[in-house]
Amino acid sequence: MAENGFWDRPDDARKVIGQLKIARHVVVGFDGPAKTCTDLQELYEMARDEADAATIEAVARDLGALEARVHDFELESLLAGDNDHLGAVVTIHPGAGGTESQDWAEMLYRMYTRYCERRGWPAAVLDLQPGEEAGLKDASFEVDTEYAFGFLKAETGVHRLVRISPFDAAKRRQTSFASVHVTPLIDDTIVVDIKDDDLRIDTYRASGAGGQHVNKTESAVRITHIPTSIVAQSQAERSQHKNRESAMKMLKSRLYTHFQAIEKARQAGLTEPKKDINFGSQIRSYVLQPYTMVKDQRTSAEPSDVSRVLDGDIDLFIDAFLRHKE
Repeated sequence: MAENGFWDRPDDARKVIGQLKIARHVVVGFDGPAKTCTDLQELYEMARDEADAATIEAVARDLGALEARVHDFELESLLAGDNDHLGAVVTIHPGAGGTESQDWAEMLYRMYTRYCERRGWPAAVLDLQPGEEAGLKDASFEVDTEYAFGFLKAETGVHRLVRISPFDAAKRRQTSFASVHVTPLIDDTIVVDIKDDDLRIDTYRASGAGGQHVNKTESAVRITHIPTSIVAQSQAERSQHKNRESAMKMLKSRLYTHFQAIEKARQAGLTEPKKDINFGSQIRSYVLQPYTMVKDQRTSAEPSDVSRVLDGDIDLFIDAFLRHKE
């Protein structure tokens, strides 16, 4: 960075700054837990010599927290992808099945936002479209924190739910599907070239709850990238300007992932078929009836507590996915 003319090459400068940011994260991630471990060891020895039970209990709690930090750092060492250090944009779509699938999409949305809460990650809504009776027609949110994409990319795919339908008076068993798509949150080190002529921007009235202003003004925004037919939309905010910013953010993220996948396929001489949101294409099954089980089809991870999983405890799946991929 001290090289003459470094700042005269903005594209190269952005890349170097991004690499420096990752390197600093790794160094801090290693040095921080190492120092904490030394401090706790010294504190424990003092408390032991003085028979200070309260301090020993506090050290034990801090050791548990330290173990979680070391575990995360270990997993981060497996995140070597070009975009793994970035934040994430998570999009959830219900499959065929109307209210059943829309309700399942809302359950997944809650699961992921609870996961973010557990980790202390900020989750900002980009788009949230309620269903007519229950659930969600569409949901998108961003997680603007380091390595969120590296962790959450494990969740991309079709998720299957089996349960007794709460919307069926006959109480029959129902299978529902929803897709989850995770893309990297583009930062200032990545430039996505989008021509204005390639965009079609439509405004419309937001649907669902939101008050008189939301439903009676054209605050919702839909942006279509004409060459690829990729669409991003947002109606989460009262302001059309804010919704446009959110939709553009999602569009850039999806276009970046789209073109990156095309380039990888071209280099490999392969094309990857797009999965349908239906039976046989799921990455994970959640069974609530006639027994309870969650099973990941890719790694065979199978925790016993379904309620805890649906409350955001999905670390087992992410851990298994990253290690299996490695």
